[in-house]
Amino acid sequence: MKFGTKALHAGIFPDPSTGAVMTPIFQTSTYAQDEPGVHKGYAYARTRNPTRDALENNLAALENAKFGRCFASGMSATETVIKMLNPGDEVVCSSDLYGGSYRLFTKVFSKYGIKFTFINMKDTSTIEEAITERTKLIWVETPTNPMMNIIDISAITSIGRRKNILTAVDNTFASPYLQNPLDLGADIVMHSVTKYLAGHSDVIMGFLCTNDPVLDEQFGFFQNSSGAVPGPQDCFLALRGIKTLHLRMQRHCENGRKVANWLRSHSNIEKVYWPGFEDHPNHDIAKQQMSDFGGMLSFVQKKDTLEQANKTLSSFKIFSLAESLGGVESLVGHPATMTHASIPREQRLKIGLTDSLIRLSIGIEDVDDLIDDLEQALG
Repeated sequence: MKFGTKALHAGIFPDPSTGAVMTPIFQTSTYAQDEPGVHKGYAYARTRNPTRDALENNLAALENAKFGRCFASGMSATETVIKMLNPGDEVVCSSDLYGGSYRLFTKVFSKYGIKFTFINMKDTSTIEEAITERTKLIWVETPTNPMMNIIDISAITSIGRRKNILTAVDNTFASPYLQNPLDLGADIVMHSVTKYLAGHSDVIMGFLCTNDPVLDEQFGFFQNSSGAVPGPQDCFLALRGIKTLHLRMQRHCENGRKVANWLRSHSNIEKVYWPGFEDHPNHDIAKQQMSDFGGMLSFVQKKDTLEQANKTLSSFKIFSLAESLGGVESLVGHPATMTHASIPREQRLKIGLTDSLIRLSIGIEDVDDLIDDLEQALG
């Protein structure tokens, strides 16, 4: 089954009681039982809900996974992976990653004796140097947020398998339409469903998938025990959004390519970060593991000051200055004060995330209008 067909039909069936084509919103907290322990597979909605089941099956199919679990947010999904570890365990992470992940790792789980080592993974040779006998997990983002670095998933998962270390990939920036890390050897894939998957800036949700039944059993245990699950209304909205994921991603990529090339030719732009450029570091790896280059990019102006960045950020008329990404509408963000403010400035500067860097999430509007908006904002 091709991707577009899976987006509409995988794991989704007409309601057996009514024939409804759209998955019903099962707005219930509990279910009647015939006798103690005898029920139709559902006892309490924190544990299972039919609307959530349909979404989990659909998302798993898009990632070519056997198992999938939805959570209340991308951070609760990430937290679930780290909860599988024990005090004294170590995690090797990409140094360029979402600020919320960095905060969770360093401010929450480090207190419980889990050590996180942040390294530049553009060169995979650095990974072996960071691994110790206590390393239990490698956490990867690619493309990275917000520097758009590309990390070789196959190379890293090969190292992980050889050393009996799990590899988890945050696939939020690419979406399963552009990249499938499980096919490249990853053990776990995480998504912020909030972003491209739901796609309409109206849902907060996370997702984990795997082909390993033991890992899935652990995900299910924490999902039920901790209770960070999405409600049926949000699951319905995510299911509805996914039906156009392939169409939206095509437009995101098309618009992203045009905007990236336009920005690069602009006299006021110093540098554009977008993996589709042939001279982008690891561009060839991006071509191998992605089907296209997405709608995310970052840039720095020639007048490289925070004052100039703030002036530009406040001048947009179509782009909305807002947190998040991956919605149908175009968004502009300032990582240093928004998505990555929780990362110490000296740490940000090490990876090139300056105070003046601006991140764009290119939407599905008419690209000429987006370029006109950029032109007037930069002017």
